[in-house]
Parts: sequence; structure tokens; C-alpha cells
Amino acid sequence: MAKYTRIEVAAAMKETGLVPLFYHTDVSLGKKVIKACYDGGARLMEFTSRGDFAFEIFGELNKYALAELPGMILGVGSVTDAAAASLYMQLGANFIVTPVFREDIAIVCNRRKVLWSPGCGSLTEIARAEELGCEIVKLFPGDVYGPQFIKGIKGPCPWTSIMPTGGVNTTKENLKSWFDAGATCVGIGSQLITNEILLSRDLDVLQVSVRKTLATIKEVRSEK
Repeated sequence: MAKYTRIEVAAAMKETGLVPLFYHTDVSLGKKVIKACYDGGARLMEFTSRGDFAFEIFGELNKYALAELPGMILGVGSVTDAAAASLYMQLGANFIVTPVFREDIAIVCNRRKVLWSPGCGSLTEIARAEELGCEIVKLFPGDVYGPQFIKGIKGPCPWTSIMPTGGVNTTKENLKSWFDAGATCVGIGSQLITNEILLSRDLDVLQVSVRKTLATIKEVRSEK
């Protein structure tokens, strides 16, 4: 069962502006990654469900976060059907992120009042997702649509909250383009938790990178 309500999760996404994403089969390394992000100031983490037995890995990571990292909110991404969403919620997932918009996932998440963020690529999809209770829409792949897409959506629908994922990196120029366009928060995966960091296991580098990224987000938001 989720520890945090969808409203609490949405508030954390809006407040910090950053959702780091990662997947790895090594539970021990996963714990270190989460700890480094936490120590760097992140309060959300999306574990992407992309491998065999990924749910078992997530269960261990979420137990660790609940026991050792107060206020850390773990969720699951790359969820493609309601059965998988239900399984992860049984393991305590606090939010569910999907690459596509599916009403069956909306129903099971809403039943448990768990935040779900569907991947949408048109205003029609976004509007339907919001009608089904979506708080924050995922724009994916972000680099295909770009910041101008968000700016265009926010014109007629200023109430819409959007999280671009894919094509987002940690540079000030890139982050500024997304937040100036109206992004509520951003999802960053391999541009933040790089393959080099995972291979070298130099988690001090990750901690510093997370801290700098959060500081940059705060800075570009203040310049709007």
C-alpha cells in the first residue's frame, strides 16, 4: 500500500521539480543510487520496470527507502497494463508512470488514490487523462515534442501540469527551456544517473549532480 497520497506525491513533484529515473538488476547498487539521490536533495525516484523480476527488485528498494530514508517517495515507471500497476501498488509504489495512456491503469490507480502519470502525445489524450483524474501528465518522448509543445498546450489549458521525460538533461539551458515553457517538473534518467556512474559506482558524483540539478531548477524557476 502506498504511504503517500496522490496529492502528496503531486505536491512533491511540483515543489522539487525533479524525478530521477533508473533501473538496475543489482539491489545493493540500487540502494546506493537511491541514497545518493536522497542525500543530494531528491525526494522522488522512479524505478523503471524494464527487466525480468523487476518487481522483486523494487520491493526490496522500497522497503529500504521506507526504513532508512524518511520522506523519500518511490514509484514505478514503464508500466504498461493494470495488472502490473496493481502488483507494484501491492509492493507500496507511491506513483505509477506509463509510456502510454491507458484507462485500465487509471481505474486501478484511482481506486487506491495513487498518482498515475500517463504518457500523452496530444491535447485530446491529455484532456481525457485529466477527465480520469490525472494530476500530472507525462510528455514522452520529450525530445520528439520539445518545449514548444508544452507552451502550446498551456495556452488553452493553463491548468494542465506536464512532466517531460526523454530529451531532458542537467544543463541550465535545457532545464530553462522546459520550465520557461511551463513544465511542472522533469524526469531525468541516463543524463543524470549515467552509465558511467553505475559502472564506476562513484555515488559521490551522483549526489553532487543531483544537488546541482536541483539548484539549477530552483534558479531557472526564479528567473521566470
